[in-house]
Amino acid sequence: MSAEAEPMTTPGHEKWWRDAVIYQIYPRSWADSDGDGIGDLPGITARLDHLSSLGVDAVWLSPFYRSPQNDAGYDISDHRDVDPVFGNLADADQLLDTAHGLGLRVIVDLVPNHSSDQHPWFQAALTSAPGSPERARYLFRDGRGESGELPPNNWPSNFGGSAWTRVTDNDGKPGQWYLHLFDVTQPDFDWTNAEVEDQMESVLRFWLDRGVDGFRIDVAHGLVKAEGLPDAPDDHNAACDDTSLQPMWDQPGVHEIYRRWRVIVDEYSAKAEGPDGDRILCAEAWVSPAQALARYVRADELHQSFNFGFLMTAWLAPALRRIISESLAAVEAVGAPQTWVLSNHDVIRHATRLAYPQVDGDSPSGGIGIDDPQPDAALGLRRARAATTVMLALPGSAYLFQGEELGLPEATRLPDDSRQDPTWERSGHTIRGRDGCRVPVPWSGDSQSYGFGPSEASWLPQPEEWASLSVNRQEAVPESTLELYRTLLHERRGLRLGRGSLRWLEDYPADVLAFTVSTLDGTTILILANLGTTAITLPKGAQVIVASDELFGDDEVPGDVTVWARLGAL
Repeated sequence: MSAEAEPMTTPGHEKWWRDAVIYQIYPRSWADSDGDGIGDLPGITARLDHLSSLGVDAVWLSPFYRSPQNDAGYDISDHRDVDPVFGNLADADQLLDTAHGLGLRVIVDLVPNHSSDQHPWFQAALTSAPGSPERARYLFRDGRGESGELPPNNWPSNFGGSAWTRVTDNDGKPGQWYLHLFDVTQPDFDWTNAEVEDQMESVLRFWLDRGVDGFRIDVAHGLVKAEGLPDAPDDHNAACDDTSLQPMWDQPGVHEIYRRWRVIVDEYSAKAEGPDGDRILCAEAWVSPAQALARYVRADELHQSFNFGFLMTAWLAPALRRIISESLAAVEAVGAPQTWVLSNHDVIRHATRLAYPQVDGDSPSGGIGIDDPQPDAALGLRRARAATTVMLALPGSAYLFQGEELGLPEATRLPDDSRQDPTWERSGHTIRGRDGCRVPVPWSGDSQSYGFGPSEASWLPQPEEWASLSVNRQEAVPESTLELYRTLLHERRGLRLGRGSLRWLEDYPADVLAFTVSTLDGTTILILANLGTTAITLPKGAQVIVASDELFGDDEVPGDVTVWARLGAL
């Protein structure tokens, strides 16, 4: 076995965000305070003690801004106000105060790629002439064809269909087209327009002044489009080894935007005097390869960027070792931490993704419906617990998605007539979308709506089997997933694994993921994940710290189980 590597000890590595565990709350599905079936800010505030006891460092809130809710709040009509369905600005201030009092930082969503079509700017654009300053804030273009009847280019919407919609002019005749990389109600801003830039910077300052600790940037790789808006390659929907080859994604100009934003958040960080007061920026950037993604976290740009390559990797030891190695090497080159994630509000929950046969380079996507092949729930939960135990040992920071600490699976049997994701309609009912991961959290298996709110109402139906997964059914149950997460987070923080250094171990079978993490005090921690079917024996003298599931005896690690163990010198 290899010797351990030296841990990182430079002052720059002491900043809180470099190894933080951040918990994502999807506001409409976390807790409902008023019984209307939709979660809200007071509901979040009332349940923050759950996160404090869980042991996370910060919370990230998906959008709660004023919105027509065509895409669950990602279609924003006012970036400086709270939508009444979630509360008001006073509720936001109370949430911030309560979270900070519990030692939790608060990160909020920033949605800079597009607005709602109900935003005052877009409404003004619709009544203005082509070439007007009002239209220049968005991407309006003349159509192709003899009468402009064809879209300006072949770009697809992420939600299905064309990314272009034609407007009707004031005289009732067909007019220009506007770009929407997502829903038709989400027109893209034109980031070559200085007015757009100034507006979004003022939004940053508005929320920083209210006390937020950072921003998760939605569609961070999409703000700038290739000059001239050229057609995408014919295989634009296929996996691409380099997203910069796609004209709507990962264009060089995005980095200039983030350098300007970094100056703003650093200004607020400096006022706080010390690394614990750092305000941060985290990118949602579906970018490949890993070296391209690392450009987003260079020293003068963003602090974090989600590692979606890791999220989408199958439960196969060689594939996981490859992506972990590539990911760590890519960020090491720019002096940044890696940011690990397994689930969020846009993907199938990993307790369900891992419940299917695993194929390298392939991962379930697009949602699962009642007439699709159903997952092996027990196997999926076992693997999910093991995968999380791997993730929380890796150097860097990590994000958790609400309910994963309960082992919540995807809701795969939602009635199709209850679906609200615009993908379902725009795809002609061929892609079920993201509702399955967004079902409201069960707090009490003995209450109506499983404790989600004071009534039976729930904006998406909750599966009956979630009663047994609720917080009150798992609390203080040693073998529960909730208590596993609490133990992992407690030990991770105590050992400071997120600030350690990883070294792979070679003396194990190909279906075993084995590595050590050297801690700041020189302790060597072994992480052994058995992805095979034959039990693996721990090294002699290994002291188990935590195991994702029961071992055989004291030292036999069964399949789909991960162990942390304390070792002496290797």
